[in-house]
Amino acid sequence: MKLVIVGGGPGGYVAAIRAAQLGAEVTLIEKEKLGGTCLNVGCIPTKVLAHTSDLLEELKEAKKIGIDIEGSAKVNWSKLQNRKKYIIKRLVSGVSGLLTANKVKVINGTGKLQAGNVVFVAKEDGTVEEIKYDKLVIASGSRAFIPAIEGKELTGVIDSTGALNLEKVPSSLVVIGGGVIGIELANIFNSMGCKVTVIEMMQHILPPIDREISEMLKNKLIKDGIEIHTNHRVTKIEECAEDLQVSFSGEKDLVVNAEKVLIAVGRAANIKDLNLEAVGIKTERNYIVVNDKMETNIKNIYAIGDCTGKNMLAHVASDQGIVAVENIMGKNKEMDYKTVPACVYTKPELATVGLTEEQAKEKGIDYKVGKFPLIANGKSLIMNETTGIIKVISDKKYDEILGVHILGPRATDLIAEAALALRLEATTEEIITTVHAHPTVGEAMKEAVLAVNKEAIHILNE
Repeated sequence: MKLVIVGGGPGGYVAAIRAAQLGAEVTLIEKEKLGGTCLNVGCIPTKVLAHTSDLLEELKEAKKIGIDIEGSAKVNWSKLQNRKKYIIKRLVSGVSGLLTANKVKVINGTGKLQAGNVVFVAKEDGTVEEIKYDKLVIASGSRAFIPAIEGKELTGVIDSTGALNLEKVPSSLVVIGGGVIGIELANIFNSMGCKVTVIEMMQHILPPIDREISEMLKNKLIKDGIEIHTNHRVTKIEECAEDLQVSFSGEKDLVVNAEKVLIAVGRAANIKDLNLEAVGIKTERNYIVVNDKMETNIKNIYAIGDCTGKNMLAHVASDQGIVAVENIMGKNKEMDYKTVPACVYTKPELATVGLTEEQAKEKGIDYKVGKFPLIANGKSLIMNETTGIIKVISDKKYDEILGVHILGPRATDLIAEAALALRLEATTEEIITTVHAHPTVGEAMKEAVLAVNKEAIHILNE
């Protein structure tokens, strides 16, 4: 079985390794760096900066936990950038080593599909290599989407990649877009002393997140000094004497000046140069159409990750890659999106899985809600991180866990328990009778589930 994979990001390289484990002869085509957006200019570098900004915030509060620090803590941006590069290089090198160990052939170049089960790979030296395949997996990823805003081409207007690679922390920053990328970067730069303004066209930041949880995070960010304008649309960006001026409209017309303007309104699929029409692959809204087996409309061609537009997260791409190649190699697998967690690496962290309260209402589900504030959790108090809550949504009829939403320390780690609960269709009783260690933030999960039926021990049940 000759398998060709176009794209070496978290979907493509994981698919390549799994396919090789199953006995396929795998060729992986990557036009830039192994690891794709996630490892090089997305998840990993962003979280490197976020970890430093979190630690900086903790150092500012050091006296509260019994640590005296002479002078004020500040970020050495140059050293932080070097650390970011080191971590990226180490992870990318690890991916490369795994591919080699699994006998995956890696070709650096741009793949273009041709009729007759062929991919042409254009290399940097100008040569073109013809690769034949029995099966093909498209894992071409996505790129930052830049809307048609007047002034978007001006110097100082950047995308998320530009924000990660700035030469210094700007004195001020306007973030256009209140989604995950925009909010994470707003949190990072604000903690480092940058004056940040966020402009979001929707009524709420982080629109897909449970409304109560996203509003709690918004209030915390505002308290930390970030200016947030929802229900506003940017109309133009203009050069001023020493900075940029952003005009935006909503209930009233407003302007704000800043040294840099970050456009972070979403991502678009990288499919334009694949020559999909040559083999007749179906697309909708500029995404490749696939079923839950990750099959396209063409029998021997699969697609995974951001280019499908299903759920544009690195961990989703990886799981889709495994589903695709296991089907290619004769297994019968389908993607289950019900258990996909979403994480926002702010301070405090936010993580969610399953139905939001708004979705439960829209579906007409008879549901119950349990909440446990982390100010009542011993470990959160010890850590001096008491802003937050765990919110659990369950079905009234069967007491099945339908959704869990966490705002607080280590939320992005704790959400794994909730995802497993949804995967196993766990009931509230099954979570409650699972012993949770003390003192941990995790025991707040059990308390939140107890609160569903007004049985929480460490808060008054209303």
